[in-house]
Amino acid sequence: MTCTTKLYTGGQTAFIHGSDLHENIIPGLGTSPDSCADTIAGEIMDIYSKVVDFDRKERYYNPSNQPKTIFQRLDQVIALDVDDTTADAILSSSGFNLAFDAITGFRSRYTAELEIEQANAIMGSSDPWQSLKDFAYFSNYIELARTEFRGAGLKAGDTVLFLGSGPLPLSLIVLCQKHGLKGIGIEQEPDRVKLSRRVIERLGLSDQIRIIKGNHLTLPIEEPVDLIMVAAQAEPKDVIFDHLATVMPAGTKMSYRIYEKGLRRLLDTFSRYELPANLKEYLRIRPTPPANNTSIFLSVV
Repeated sequence: MTCTTKLYTGGQTAFIHGSDLHENIIPGLGTSPDSCADTIAGEIMDIYSKVVDFDRKERYYNPSNQPKTIFQRLDQVIALDVDDTTADAILSSSGFNLAFDAITGFRSRYTAELEIEQANAIMGSSDPWQSLKDFAYFSNYIELARTEFRGAGLKAGDTVLFLGSGPLPLSLIVLCQKHGLKGIGIEQEPDRVKLSRRVIERLGLSDQIRIIKGNHLTLPIEEPVDLIMVAAQAEPKDVIFDHLATVMPAGTKMSYRIYEKGLRRLLDTFSRYELPANLKEYLRIRPTPPANNTSIFLSVV
């Protein structure tokens, strides 16, 4: 592995890449901490240089494998076994500010495309539940649902509302199917609303889950809910939580997920936002594998 030199000098960003860095980054980790920290930083910035132009939706539908390759490189980097101190040193540079936004935006859009692909596979499958279980991230959602059911003190028959439910509302599907809840998804993209409704019907969950076209301004709704979950991809965070803090009554429970372990913090958009004063955190549950997200629980006071 060839490591990069320092990336930031005099406020400027310099890209100096190792040969085939993304294929050889893991074996060299730990052999030279400073050099390898630079190598990781260089890989992140190289990914940024490639995703910064992926701002048009149609780019994700071309036959090229470039988006998939970039997505795999990013997943490889954030999964590196890097301690929090080293991750802090890598991610604390102000030069990463633009990279954060571009990378998280790219990953959010590509993940949505994966969900659309899986949703369509479910629609065309003779065994829709098996098709759902074949989704690469299904086991993560099983653990996340268990965490949120416990952390929010939910019981069978309670209603969960998910803001930003997406084309494949996995959190709602698992919570309702495994824990006997009722679910309401709010999604602002019309195509995703239609697809998610069809998937829910195909899975036989239409009597438990309904999808509403809308956004954070749709809240509050007339129906009482026992937990409001805010999707990691829901943006802008400040506008959403400021609105919820204003319109939701005292005692309302909310939850959201963050990445706080190692280099996964590169994907966390919550860390740059301060919650309104009347939203109080009452519980934080660190992830249990295979989940990678910390679940945070709030209450309106």
